[in-house]
Amino acid sequence: MTDWTKLGPVIKPDPDLSWCRTHAMLPTPERVGGSLVRIWWGGRNDANQSHIGWSLIDLERPDRVLETVLEPELTPGRLGTFDDNGVLPSCVIRTGSETRLYYIGFKPGGTTRMDLFGGLAIKPDGAAGFERWSEAPIIERCKVNPFINTAPWVVKTPFGWRMYYVAGVEWVHKDLPRYNIQIASSKDGLDWQRKGRVAIDFEPGENALARPYVWHDGENWRMWFAAKGEAYRQKQAVSANGLNWTRIDPPGLEPGTGEDSEMIEYGVVLIHNGQRIVFYNGNDYGKGGVLAAIEE
Repeated sequence: MTDWTKLGPVIKPDPDLSWCRTHAMLPTPERVGGSLVRIWWGGRNDANQSHIGWSLIDLERPDRVLETVLEPELTPGRLGTFDDNGVLPSCVIRTGSETRLYYIGFKPGGTTRMDLFGGLAIKPDGAAGFERWSEAPIIERCKVNPFINTAPWVVKTPFGWRMYYVAGVEWVHKDLPRYNIQIASSKDGLDWQRKGRVAIDFEPGENALARPYVWHDGENWRMWFAAKGEAYRQKQAVSANGLNWTRIDPPGLEPGTGEDSEMIEYGVVLIHNGQRIVFYNGNDYGKGGVLAAIEE
């Protein structure tokens, strides 16, 4: 089992900024160049609505923030749209001459507590900001996914675009959804086809599998994801083809005594100088900020 040196909260909410008075949730990396990485995250305003911003970090000193954007890059959508009560980052990817921000849109539910779906905003090089590709979700309800469809993590492969996403399978009651991790495919990363293919399914005692983070290590595909029974814990899996996944031993990032004393989730792994650096959330889904840990 890997040992980790925890750095504690690195990115913190800022009560002086209206869009992120509380929480720094769902760290999402974008490599900028060299050792620099932009960590996208969601902060909440006084109405508990999430907005998307970023902080710049040098992996040479991952315990320090060099810069945090003062205004959010993406705000909740128009009234009545799927994301009118909050947005959270899920995946940032460069393609051609544009940056794509795949994100989570939040809306309070009716008979259930909430609705969560995946959206897409695009920023062409030189543009002032991101624009929604569509005001509708890119993964909406469909025949094979009639419940929650959210948290898209997108990769480009020799066979086209692939998405790993969180798919609801049922609501146990109005406050308890169950969701696993499924796979979608696309020719362009815009229009997606889903057949209900499951990447990671529940093990005994689990009811929620969240935030797939997928990369290729040169030999195999790797996935970190969070699994919840009573509380979230970080898990991992491996695949030769990115389609058939096998769970392996957990990465060893366990609860501590600080902001991650109760839960650990939403981890993303970056490799710098041969060493793994993890950014993740702890208690209360990021209320204490984005935490970091370094592989010993």
